[in-house]
Parts: sequence; structure tokens; C-alpha cells
Amino acid sequence: MHKNKTRAVIEVKNLSFAYDKDLILEDINLMIFEKDFMVFIGPNGGGKSTLVKLMLGINPLQKGSITILDKSIRKSISQIGYVPQNTNINLNFPIKAIEVVMMGKSSLRTSLFGYKKEEVHHAMELLEKVGMQEFANSKIGSLSGGQRQRVMIARALCADPKILLLDEPTSSIDTDGQKQIYELLKELNKEITIIVVSHDISVLLEYASKVAHINKKLSFHDISSIKNIETKSDHICEVELLEMLGKCKC
Repeated sequence: MHKNKTRAVIEVKNLSFAYDKDLILEDINLMIFEKDFMVFIGPNGGGKSTLVKLMLGINPLQKGSITILDKSIRKSISQIGYVPQNTNINLNFPIKAIEVVMMGKSSLRTSLFGYKKEEVHHAMELLEKVGMQEFANSKIGSLSGGQRQRVMIARALCADPKILLLDEPTSSIDTDGQKQIYELLKELNKEITIIVVSHDISVLLEYASKVAHINKKLSFHDISSIKNIETKSDHICEVELLEMLGKCKC
């Protein structure tokens, strides 16, 4: 656990979860604060995805608690904008980027009945924020992987959440596209809290401020103190980073 003068946006207390008798998460305690850039890392099967599902209310709580902005998940889930790893959008479906963004607000009517001017204006503002305004009327299937991910981020921001949660946001994007996505998240982090689930821990030193290593149990690290540590090369490998985290007095 760590201290911070800003407000906690998510608090996880004494959380444990099992599928049948298989314990996936054990006694998880974590506080995420306003404008944190938090990254969840850990091995496959370590519990990262399960923790995300619990935060989103997809899996029911079994033991422990999760509060979002001091409220229960049910009352505050709208404060989390979620970008899943698999967006399940049919790339052959003739839907425009701006229409995908407006899908992010559940109260919106379908395009069959038309959208209000303010809804369209808000969606255009979000596309501009993610650098995709010139593609507003492009079919989603015509965009590159990185461009589609930017549209999905705009969709997640449509309901004006306080927290943006992304699951492996660059898993199917080329190197240049990955850097652009993380630069975008870094800019968005000036306004909202960012939580990223990632296997690519080499990005952590450049973008993240906090790291939660999850492998049934959770190890928390505030890595702001090791950002300026000199490394052997421009690329930080997993072994080097884990070694630094082990030395970090977080």
C-alpha cells in the first residue's frame, strides 16, 4: 500500500477469488489514485484478467471489496472507460469511425433515427483528441490496427469516465503504432487515470508511474524513483526491469 495526497479512484481490499477450488487471486490490496499511470504485469494465468473482470463487475466478488470513487462497482462502473483486447467489431460491417465512437454512450439512439448535434460534436472532439478527426467518416475496416485502436479509445472516452482501463492495447499493432498509442495515453494521463494490462514491460519506465505485478498475489511498485536509472542499452528487457524493481524501496 502507498500514500498519496490525491484522491483514490479505485481501492481494492483483502480481495481473493477462485474458480471452483482453484485460487486465482489471494489477499489483493491496492489503491489507485487520480492521474496514476498504472500498469498490471505478470505471467499468463497469474490473475491480471480476473482482477480486471472483478473491477468491471463482470465477475462477482467472493471475498474482499472493490470501490470506485468511494462507491460500489454497481454505482460507479460508468466512471471506467474500457478498451478490451478483442473489440469484436466486424471489420466488414459498413460503420464509420464516428459512429463507433458514439456507440460508447449507451444512451445514444442508433443511427437509424439519427444523432443529436451535440452527440456528433462530442464524438468529433474525441476523435480530434486521439488524432483521428480526419478519419471520422472512414469505414472502421479501412483503418490500420493502430488507427482502429485510437477510435476504440475515443469510444471508451465517450461517456467522460474518470478512469481509462486498457487490456493489452498494443498487442496487434506494429512498433510505430505501439509508440503512438502509448504517447496518446501519456497525454490523456494529464487529465484522467490510466490503467494498462500489458506483457510488454519494456514500456514501463518511459510511460508508467506505478506497477502492479500480479501472480496470484500482488506486488506494488512506485517506479517514479527508478525512472532515471542508467541502463545497459536503450531497450529495457524484462530481466533488467525486474532486477530494478527488486532493488526499488517502494
